[in-house]
Order: sequence, then C-alpha cells, then structure tokens
Amino acid sequence: MSVKVEKLEHNMAKLTIEVPAEELEKAIEKAYQKQKKSISIPGFRKGKVPRQMVEKMYGKEVFYEDAANALIPDAYEKAYDECEENIVSTPQVEVVQIEAGKPFIFTAEVALKPEVTLGKYNGVEVDKVEIAVTDEEVDKAIADEAERNARSISVTDRPVKDGDQIILDFEGFVDGVAFQGGKGENYPLTIGSGQFIPGFEEQLVGKNIEEACDVNVTFPEDYQAEDLAGKAAVFKCTVKEIKEKQLPEIDDEFASEVSEFDTLAEYKEDVKKNLEDKKATEAKNAKEDAVIDAIIEDAKMDIPEAMIETQKRQMVEEFAQRIQSQGLSFEQYMQFTGMTAETLLEQVAPQAEKRIKSRLVLEAIAAAENLTATEEDYEAEVAKMAGDYGMEADKVKEMLGDAGKKNVMEDLAVNKAVEFVVAGAKEK
Repeated sequence: MSVKVEKLEHNMAKLTIEVPAEELEKAIEKAYQKQKKSISIPGFRKGKVPRQMVEKMYGKEVFYEDAANALIPDAYEKAYDECEENIVSTPQVEVVQIEAGKPFIFTAEVALKPEVTLGKYNGVEVDKVEIAVTDEEVDKAIADEAERNARSISVTDRPVKDGDQIILDFEGFVDGVAFQGGKGENYPLTIGSGQFIPGFEEQLVGKNIEEACDVNVTFPEDYQAEDLAGKAAVFKCTVKEIKEKQLPEIDDEFASEVSEFDTLAEYKEDVKKNLEDKKATEAKNAKEDAVIDAIIEDAKMDIPEAMIETQKRQMVEEFAQRIQSQGLSFEQYMQFTGMTAETLLEQVAPQAEKRIKSRLVLEAIAAAENLTATEEDYEAEVAKMAGDYGMEADKVKEMLGDAGKKNVMEDLAVNKAVEFVVAGAKEK
C-alpha cells in the first residue's frame, strides 16, 4: 500500500491511498462468497452460481461496492498511522479507481492541526468576579431543598393542574393515521416541564383521571422526522394518575432531617458557606474562561471547517450518551423536544469552535513555556482515575495503553498551561 499527501488550502490535505490489486481481488472474492447464498440464476442451484457467471450477467462491478467498503477502513487506518501529518478530522472519502486486476485507489480529504501564532498570554487583564452570598440566595437554596424533599401525594378529587406529576397514556395520529414513535403507556410527565412539543402539556390541564381527551398540536417546521414536520397531529390521551407535591415546613425539624444540624440557624450558616464555596469555584472557572478568551482573541490560527464539523459531531454524540444514561433514548429526546440533528449541530457550533481554539492555544503555550507532565503527574492522575472508577491502578494503565497514556500526559500539560496563564493574569 502507498500513501501520497497533497497539502490544500486552509490546513486541509488530500491523502491518495493505493491498495495493491491482489488485495482488491481478495476483497471482491470475499464479497462474492458473502453474497452467493442469496444469488439465484436459472440453471444453477441457489448459492452455487459461479462468480464468473454472476459477473457476466450483472457486470464485473457487481461486487465492487462491498469490496471497497471492506478495504477502505483498514487502508485508511494504515495510511493514518504512516502519515506524518497531524490529522484532526474524520476523512471525506472518494473512490478514484476500482477495477479488477488494477490497484484500488481512493482519496481521503482531512483537516490538519493548525499552527498557532500566540499573542500576549502572560499577564492578561480580566474583570474580577464577586463571590458574596446574599440572604435571598440562602433562602432560595433552602426552598429548593424543600422542593427536593417534597412528598408526592396521589390526588383523586380534582383535575390536572400546572406542576402536577401525571402518568399518561397517549397515541398520536396525523390525518387519522397513527405514526411511528407516537405511542406511550404509563408515561411519567410533569405538567409545565416543556418535555413535549409546544402546546401539548397545557391542554392536559383540567383533565380528570381516566378522562379520554384529544390534544391538538402542530409539529415544528424543522421537526427531526421530515414526514411529521409542520403537520397537525391529534394525540389521544388518558391521564392514569395525578400526583402533587407537598412541601415540608422550613423549621428546625426540617433542618435536622436534611442536614447534620439541629437548628435552622445552623443549617442556614452551612448553606451560606456552601454557596460561598460554589461561587468561589464558579469565579475561578469564570476567570479561567476570561483569561483563555483574551488569549484566543490575541492569537492567530486558521481552523479548517472539517475540524469544527468533527468536534460538533463528537459533542452531539457525548450529549446523546448523557441522555441515554438518564433512561431516555436520543430518538425519544429529539421527538419530544422537536429538535433535529441539524439544529442540534448548529447549536453546538460556537462551543465546538471555542473548545478547539482553547485547546490549540493552551497546547501552544505549553510548548512555548516547556510545560510537560512528569511520570509522577501521570501516576497521580492514574490513582485518581482508579479511585473514580473503583479499579486498581494497574487495570487503569492497562485500559489506557500507550495511546491513552499519551492523551493523559497531553491533558496534564494543558492543565499546567491553564494554571500558568491564570496565575499570571491580572484582575481589574
């Protein structure tokens, strides 16, 4: 296999990857062997049609697509390892040549890590963030804790009102026809949470238990399911159960139940201290963000769009994993919120670009100031990870491998760069 690299504008590159004809032949034969059981030609038993006969009837290219799909991932991975360039995006692949008896050639267009020209990064000025805590903030924190400790009381003598927690059966119809994904049974819903598409929850207010009702809504024009976008729908709904919150009295008894303190006064002091600690952490993070923003503003870099696209998709995948960990599929989340993959990608675009710029300038500062992670730093980080995951340190190292260790060391160096620039910053 051979790889040629052509540098393009805006930190893009095109890799031309050539796979020997023998490898292509093996992939074609493998595709034939995989498909032959389903191929039927008069005069031959099913699964016994010779490859030459199949190619004669359907053309030699009949197995090319499967062969290419089998070859490209491994060939690109080898090219990635051989290439000395720092690739920072998923490849855009295009087949250039695929013909039996000839080398298989395809191109992979990728983004390369941009060079960063740093401006001022030591001694930047940022606004000071106040961390004082008011009595109103303490009272709100305690009220929020009371809300979390509220009891859910089943209600049978009144209809649904805003704020109720209900159990709902529903089925959606468009033009009288039920649509896929529009049905739910014993579904928990808090009225006013905005979990469903606009207008849905409000129409359940005033409905009694076991009272069948129609909820009329219109799907957003940019709804993720194109066959439903902009269409009017009717949901046949039945409220199965109503629960309301019963808040506890905020007194000494409440304080003793939710904390280690016997009196409300002591509990309030502890809440105030925790809020001060929280604000101090937020102020620290805000200062870091402000310092990095100032450094980015004074730096120069040409970020390829493909790098941003890759970061956007990674962030959406991370978000999907968080949603799934909460017991809701990503598809359900998209349906209930009316979001589409395109709108979600658009929403994360500014954050994706900021994440890339932050990482690039901090890596450049670490290099400029010779800030590197030591083995002791690595061992300490592994010990922390082991504690977080409840694993032995050796198992964590085994799980990380050489590539994982390299990533951890790079992250630790970036953290040192953050500490360096924040320590040198001036508050005004």
